[in-house]
Amino acid sequence: MFEIRSMTMEDYDGVIQLMKRTPGITVRDADSRDATRRYLERNPGLSFVAKIGDEIVGCLMSGHDGRRGYLQHLVVQPAHRRKGIANALVKRCLGELQAIGIVKSHVDVLKTNALAHSFWDRQGWASRTDIDRYSWIGNGSANA
Repeated sequence: MFEIRSMTMEDYDGVIQLMKRTPGITVRDADSRDATRRYLERNPGLSFVAKIGDEIVGCLMSGHDGRRGYLQHLVVQPAHRRKGIANALVKRCLGELQAIGIVKSHVDVLKTNALAHSFWDRQGWASRTDIDRYSWIGNGSANA
C-alpha cells in the first residue's frame, strides 16, 4: 500500500531522481533545488509525494495564481502504475486547491507524451482547443 503526504524539500532529491528515471518527464532548469523551494514556500501544502516504505514512487506538485490551479510533474514510477497512485495524487491536489477556493485547474502535457494524454483523457480533463500557450524565456536558456 502507498502513503500520500505533503512534499517537503527533504523529498527533493528523491523526486528529481524519480523524474529523471521516468520516460516522458522533462527536467528543466526551473526544477532546480532553489526554484522548487520557492514553489513549495509560495504554495504550502499543495504538492504531494506518494511513498511505499521509504521510497518515493510518485509526485504531483500544484500551485495557484489566486484564480486558477496548476498541476505540474505528475509522475509515478512505472513499476507502481495502475495502483491508484496517480489518481490519489490528483484527488489530493484538487481537494486542497478547492479547500482554498480554487475550482478550476490546468495541467500542461507535452505533445509527445501519449501516456500522459491518455491518463488525463481518462480522468475527464478537457484538452483545450480554444487557446494556445505562449512562453517567454527571460534568460535565453532553451532548458528554462
